Amino acid sequence: MIRVSNIHLSLDYDDKSVRKAVAKQLRIEGKAIKSVKIFRRSVDARKKDNIYFLTTVDAELNINEEKVCKKCGNAQIARKYEYNQMKFGNAPSPVIVGAGPAGLFAALILARSGANPILIERGRDVDRRTADVNRFWTSGLLDTTSNVQFGEGGAGTFSDGKLNSGTKDIRQRKVLEEFVSHGAPDEILYNAKPHIGTDMLKGTIKNIRNEIIELGGRVMFETKLVSMAFSDNKLKAITVETENGDEIIERIRREVNNDVRDELKVAYYENGYPNTLEEHLE
Repeated sequence: MIRVSNIHLSLDYDDKSVRKAVAKQLRIEGKAIKSVKIFRRSVDARKKDNIYFLTTVDAELNINEEKVCKKCGNAQIARKYEYNQMKFGNAPSPVIVGAGPAGLFAALILARSGANPILIERGRDVDRRTADVNRFWTSGLLDTTSNVQFGEGGAGTFSDGKLNSGTKDIRQRKVLEEFVSHGAPDEILYNAKPHIGTDMLKGTIKNIRNEIIELGGRVMFETKLVSMAFSDNKLKAITVETENGDEIIERIRREVNNDVRDELKVAYYENGYPNTLEEHLE
């Protein structure tokens, strides 16, 4: 597959016009192109009388792609990233603390790996959280455990689902593909500044949670991390506070979110560590 950059497309482009533009850029005949797909798209509106999409296009050819790339400075061979999914045996279930983006994706990957993860979240599920947020906006009554900051999906749930990232890590494509497979629009895969939108993001988050559960994971809302037990400088167990009382869970993997910082501070200091937790968390 060849990735061709600097392709100019009209605002009403279709598959035929994309093929034609790619063939022109590569200086090949149109029949040499097997398929095309937009990889990245942004709007160039610097001239009001000439607004167009500036795109990068992935194209599969039925001729030697390496030879074609050598003749075109805007083309390179693109190899699709494949995520290497690990598999777990009968190890104890790992625990992820915080159902923000990192926590949700950690639980999803671990569930697919057969690890039966336990995801705990201090706040409420996204539906009840939405009700709490709406109540705050209308009445000013703040629920300190379920609000714009805390709850399923993390703080980004109520920031229009913006997906901007400063990293060039190839794995970020995996994240976008997972969002799409769970209900987000396909356009987030190629828009230069993608966003899902809060209303649609809520359903996407629930779909991720449902897959975690279907694969054997456990999701616990209104569950607060209250202490951690160490032995030989290793974390051995955690104690969580639920509506049914305290529960001790052994074996933990954690995601540090806003909603777990206070609890981590307490556990960190209680176990005699230096007062440098904020540096550690950052």
